[in-house]
Amino acid sequence: MENKITDKPRAWDEFLTSRYWEDLLKLAEVYPYKRSLEVKFTDLDHFNPDLADELLENPEETLEAARAALIEVDLPIDAYMDRANVRVVGLPKRLLCRDIRIGHEEKLVALEGMVRNISKSRMTVVSLAVVCHRCGYTFFVEPAKFRAVAGAVKCQNQACDRGGPFSKNLAKSKKVDKQVIKLQESPEDLKGVELPEAMEVVLTDDLVKMVQPGNRVIINGIVKIREMTSNNKEDLDYEHYIKAVSVEVLEREFEEVEISTEDEMKIKALAAREDVVDVIQRSIAPSIYGYEYIKVAMALQLVSSPSQKQKDGTEIRGDIHILLIGDPGIAKSQLLKYSTNIAPRGIYTSGKGVSTAGLTAAVVKDELGDGRWTLEAGALPMADKGICAIDELDKMQPGDRDALHEGLEQQSISISKAGLSATLRCRCAALAAANPEHGRFDRSEIVSSQIKIQPTLLSRFDLMFVLFDEPNREKDSKLADHVLLTYYDKENSAVPEIEPDLLRKYIAYARKNVSPVLTIQTKDMLKEFYLGVRDTYKGRADQPVPTTARQLHALVRLAIASARLRLSSLVEEQDARRAIEITQICLKQVGTDPETGGLDASAWDMAKTKTITDKTKLIQSIVMRLADKTGFCTWEEVIESAKAQGIAEERAESIMERLNTDGWMAVSGGVIKPVYKSR
Repeated sequence: MENKITDKPRAWDEFLTSRYWEDLLKLAEVYPYKRSLEVKFTDLDHFNPDLADELLENPEETLEAARAALIEVDLPIDAYMDRANVRVVGLPKRLLCRDIRIGHEEKLVALEGMVRNISKSRMTVVSLAVVCHRCGYTFFVEPAKFRAVAGAVKCQNQACDRGGPFSKNLAKSKKVDKQVIKLQESPEDLKGVELPEAMEVVLTDDLVKMVQPGNRVIINGIVKIREMTSNNKEDLDYEHYIKAVSVEVLEREFEEVEISTEDEMKIKALAAREDVVDVIQRSIAPSIYGYEYIKVAMALQLVSSPSQKQKDGTEIRGDIHILLIGDPGIAKSQLLKYSTNIAPRGIYTSGKGVSTAGLTAAVVKDELGDGRWTLEAGALPMADKGICAIDELDKMQPGDRDALHEGLEQQSISISKAGLSATLRCRCAALAAANPEHGRFDRSEIVSSQIKIQPTLLSRFDLMFVLFDEPNREKDSKLADHVLLTYYDKENSAVPEIEPDLLRKYIAYARKNVSPVLTIQTKDMLKEFYLGVRDTYKGRADQPVPTTARQLHALVRLAIASARLRLSSLVEEQDARRAIEITQICLKQVGTDPETGGLDASAWDMAKTKTITDKTKLIQSIVMRLADKTGFCTWEEVIESAKAQGIAEERAESIMERLNTDGWMAVSGGVIKPVYKSR
């Protein structure tokens, strides 16, 4: 392209002083703590289209002219901004890593993706100070030129003008911070079975440490080319990388979402409605019919409760963890996807395709630095201060699932491998989904015993909802109408009452500005509910424990989150009632003993009710008694004895099968041999 700009610094000076004068004054006031002037490409294109085209085609030279103009701008403030930068943002076309091809070299492009890995911050020399040993003169050269063949550099002292010897003076050299990140294509940008491609991006100066793993970003940068490292010196393979000009962070933490004055007015008007919680509930996954209580719980999870820092240094988490357990095909995965789309930092993963390292962190060779061992963050740390959705939790390998214990409760990941010892923060709320072990639920068995998840992990969840797929003509008719409407009338179906962007800002505003406190009335309400449930079996030592202090903590978190959702600084009675109502639903679904109909915390925490525990002990004693002399007994003998003790045959067989699976006894050909004697 023919260069139509003869004096680029002057063109930039006219543009900056006419369009960005106020921004220049603000930069001069805070310099050197802030050293970048952000310029929108559309502003430049409207002011001087030729200069905008030149920027895209010859970015190195054009940006250097912009920097020269910025330094020389005549300002009324006494500030010499010799290290200031011009950062161009908002390029008209965004590319993916796979789109970079031959012909893009030395062009300015906008690359969109997700930050997968970052290197340590290092120092790099951009202008090397060289000292001549013959005359003592110090001058500056490009580092690459100094490393070239002998004779490439000559002393710049005209009285000397010799080819050395020289030595480097790093103290006087001009240096900048440098960091390399790996930009990977986001999952939502992939089609079919495409694997995500990645590109290395070099950040310098004040762009260093601007992003973290998990950030969705747009990198505006110059496409560069370099020789690939290879043991075969005859190979002439090259690869692209990006020299960043500016970084636009698309997804931040909730607290960093930008909210304008107009947005704040809309948020406060929405919060003033008496039915604000119902409106928010109807705006969550509107294409999915029903599940009102689950959607309210998801809204409470999005705002969560502030973490509580105790005087002894301990910290009580404020994030709310939810587990959806249900029959197949009832939209659990869609609920998880919607939640991660609303959260500014939402990570979705599936139990079938995630490992311990992918969930927590992996110790890998640093490809971006000097090859040392480094940590690569997994799903939980990448979702820090956001939502981590884990689908098909029951399909994970038990060893991989163990990694969730620390992450959910302590909200940290401890790693000690390859000489590295580190703790990564994962202050995120977990929204998980699981299916019954045998496809569908058996209503005669407790829920927690029908999913292949450790009881200790189940106890980490504040709420567990059970979703049954049962025929009901009236409900099925409404569901059919709702589903078919999405095909028949696409324009008017599944329209949320609150637009997703406004809902995201509403939640961000609540998390940033609202920290509700309990009133005496609400504290007493929560206490009375807890004591009321506990008093159900008061004075009956042989009876089950209906609920524990762990559920009380969850109850308080829900009540505070409810007040936060209304932007209220006080937790009022309606918040306590909402928390109690949701908790009661979960306790009845998961913590009910199907044989007695009463509440039993063991059904939640231990996947085994006290009734089943007592009957298991009784059958164990029967086996021990019958096998006392011979060392074995028959299946039929145990069943008959159990029936005589009041245990139904079906229940006795179920318990005996579990004892066999757990290894307490061995069954072969209808003969039972207790294994306890050999232990």
